[in-house]
Amino acid sequence: MPEPLLEVTDLTVDYQTEAGDVRAVDRVSLTVEPGEFIGIVGESGCGKSTLLFAVAQLTSPPAHVVGGKVLFLGRDMAEVGPDELRQMRWRDYSVVMQSAMNALNPMKSIGAQFKDAMQAHSEDSAEAIAQRSAEVLELVGIDAVHLKSYPHQLSGGMRQRSMIAMALLFTPRLVIMDEPTSALDVVAQRSLMTKIKDLQRSLGFAVVFVTHDMSVVSHYSDRVMVMYAGQAAEVARTEVIFERPLHPYSRGLMEAFPSVRGPRRALTGIPGRPPDLSHPPAGCRFHPRCPEVMPACLQREPELLPVGGAQVRCLLYESAKDGS
Repeated sequence: MPEPLLEVTDLTVDYQTEAGDVRAVDRVSLTVEPGEFIGIVGESGCGKSTLLFAVAQLTSPPAHVVGGKVLFLGRDMAEVGPDELRQMRWRDYSVVMQSAMNALNPMKSIGAQFKDAMQAHSEDSAEAIAQRSAEVLELVGIDAVHLKSYPHQLSGGMRQRSMIAMALLFTPRLVIMDEPTSALDVVAQRSLMTKIKDLQRSLGFAVVFVTHDMSVVSHYSDRVMVMYAGQAAEVARTEVIFERPLHPYSRGLMEAFPSVRGPRRALTGIPGRPPDLSHPPAGCRFHPRCPEVMPACLQREPELLPVGGAQVRCLLYESAKDGS
């Protein structure tokens, strides 16, 4: 088997506050193979974005990585120096932040911003930079004439695709995306996600994609990690988790989204609210909201158990932890 592109093991991230440490990511493990598309889903505040920042080595105080390991291309990222890390961030992996379309500099044209990024990480000639800038912009479906445009002259979808193009300037092996479609309407979301998937297939890069929208991951991801209260609640291939979601939280997320096809059904949602991570509940963190809670759930914290090709953090499946 080839070496994984990215291997995250028991990653733990705390936010240090005056009131005490808040554990935003709690012993999360994740493996990404070359060319794989992985979706990470969950409610706001469950630790998805903090996980991505820690993987990309972008955490800053008050966030601190307090445990675990991140291996990228076989290297321990904690041991990579700042100068080399700056080079790796565009050449080997890139990050598209949440609301990335608002991250563009309003005072510079799209082409000038692409040029700045390339000059910071290469010694290419002005001609080569202009040619590459035009290539990546056309890759995401925007005419190269818009290299002369300023962000306010582009639609939201075009600005978002421009940020995707910037992330692909050096054709990285891994692209990390933090809810890049959250500020777009559903038509623009579909267009952008289809473009990202087409680019991923043609260029061969891997994607780690964070969203709260189960319908997005159902169409585009190869595997799904469902996060709840800083932990991985369920991990499985996309078709497996949508055909047979095991964790009550995964089922609740799916029942909270309407379907545009098939018979009309009532949306049930998930009662209550996510826990305060500075004082998480004892036992299973989902038990105050779980429709299938058992007495043991209030006392014992479940481990991530292998069940039928998936992994699930739930005491309901302790008898099936042999994988049956």
